[in-house]
Amino acid sequence: MISTYSRTPGWMFAAAALALLAGCASGGKSAVGSAVPAPVGANPQVLLLGEVHDNAAGHKLRYELLRQRVEAGWRPAIVMEQFDRENQDVLSKAQKGCLDAQCVIRVVGGPRWDWQLYYPVIQLALTYQLPLIAGNLSRADAARAVRDGVTATFDPKSIRDYRLDQPLPADVRGGQQTEIVAGHCNMLPEMMVEGMVNAQVSRDIWMAKIVRDQQPRDVVLIAGNGHVRKDIGVARWINAVAPVLTVRSEGYVEGKADSGRYDASYTVAPQPRPDPCAAVQPKAKS
Repeated sequence: MISTYSRTPGWMFAAAALALLAGCASGGKSAVGSAVPAPVGANPQVLLLGEVHDNAAGHKLRYELLRQRVEAGWRPAIVMEQFDRENQDVLSKAQKGCLDAQCVIRVVGGPRWDWQLYYPVIQLALTYQLPLIAGNLSRADAARAVRDGVTATFDPKSIRDYRLDQPLPADVRGGQQTEIVAGHCNMLPEMMVEGMVNAQVSRDIWMAKIVRDQQPRDVVLIAGNGHVRKDIGVARWINAVAPVLTVRSEGYVEGKADSGRYDASYTVAPQPRPDPCAAVQPKAKS
């Protein structure tokens, strides 16, 4: 969630980031007004499942497709953006001690998410004893990346492995900048853009690292559409180091889908919400 990077004056753009930047689109299938399709193809080593964070229809469709895979016998670990990585011990204890997803949410969940949208996935993990893995940076670590750069939260080996001692690939930095500016209604102060790009990239690399750490077990990542993009997101970073894993990225998008961002995408009806940019757009003079 881009809007939670720091406590700078960019607070006014939080709603815009949630609704616009999290919902990056891609070319693919339509699920609007249709039956739930069957999952596509064999189970990969890594399945990246996107979302528009507040879109209930997208959450439901994604869950149904994941449930079909699990009920057919797949047993991946589930990495979730919604849990900060620093809370892994608490999350693991909650999964062992809780009888239902509501208990896990009560013990580990924070105020940043609509947890009832994630209840089915968490319950699926409990029912089938699939490890729940915390995949996100805390606000404090994201703020460090804003202030000190992409390398701020990584150890020396990771900096070498992901070549973070070199400039970010131009397409990654440019693509992230475009999405962040658009996601903040094209009104983000220029001085804030670089720091927010660094925080977004840091989150993507951490998710990629955590996904790889689950090997040899297969992994599902539950995260925003922007994170699961194969061109500039987690999918790009997973195979920046060896050995190469089989990765499938799926977007669950509102509106027209753009090709090249995901291996497959499902178009869902837009979630009714106020215009996130209305509060920050200049008012027309009468």
